[in-house]
Amino acid sequence: MCAQANVAPIIIKKKKVVKGGGHHGGAWKVAYADFVTAMMAFFMLMWLLNATTEQQRKGIADYFSPAIPINRVSGGGTGAFAGESIFSEEALPQNGTGGTDTAEGAGDQEKALKTLDDTLRGLGGESAVMENALRHVVTRITDEGLVIELFELEDIPLFEDGSAQPTQLLKDLATMISGLAETVTNKIAVGGHVQAQPIVLAQNRVWELSAARATTLREMLQGNGIKPERIRRVTGHADRDPVTTNRMAVRNNRMEIILLRDVKRN
Repeated sequence: MCAQANVAPIIIKKKKVVKGGGHHGGAWKVAYADFVTAMMAFFMLMWLLNATTEQQRKGIADYFSPAIPINRVSGGGTGAFAGESIFSEEALPQNGTGGTDTAEGAGDQEKALKTLDDTLRGLGGESAVMENALRHVVTRITDEGLVIELFELEDIPLFEDGSAQPTQLLKDLATMISGLAETVTNKIAVGGHVQAQPIVLAQNRVWELSAARATTLREMLQGNGIKPERIRRVTGHADRDPVTTNRMAVRNNRMEIILLRDVKRN
């Protein structure tokens, strides 16, 4: 017994081998990829918030969550969305929603202008050409009516340099806006603005150039079906109303098409 008591005990160790290529070995890679994707989306969102205007942000939001009704099947109407135009004098006269600006219908005309504005924003989803063209468009509703502003970007002009000769971009925009304006009967005003020129120029033609460009745009609208009697005024504003602190910035080269409110005069 003494001999057996002095024998060292035998210890058996079981070693569990975990292989890196097992079922759960790459799970961290998927989680990391999701994290990187989320961070990229976050930084893109921050960049968009900083680099876009309020109007552009609304357009982006409408693209992902459209609030504009689109009728794929025509109901036989001649107005917007295959129905009657909400600006028409004959449209729902019992509710006072026609185009005349009366005490009862003024609020309805405000809604009509807003609907027209939303329709223009929604055109961007129809094709890549329209999407690119609408980068040069901002709109706002004022006491005067719906202002549609067309503006130049760096290296993407509306007119040939220093002239009233339109580029293909402006031709596309004029066609688009003419089609929209034909759905209503409101009078139209056209205005031209140009960037300031260096003072050292012997002949500063900002007045002549802005007026000539406004006239060219009027002719383009009429060439796309807008009746001449709807044009209320054509104005050249020269460089007197810049939209940037730098009066010579390209962004100040812009055109305005205003769908005027219908004001009933006694």
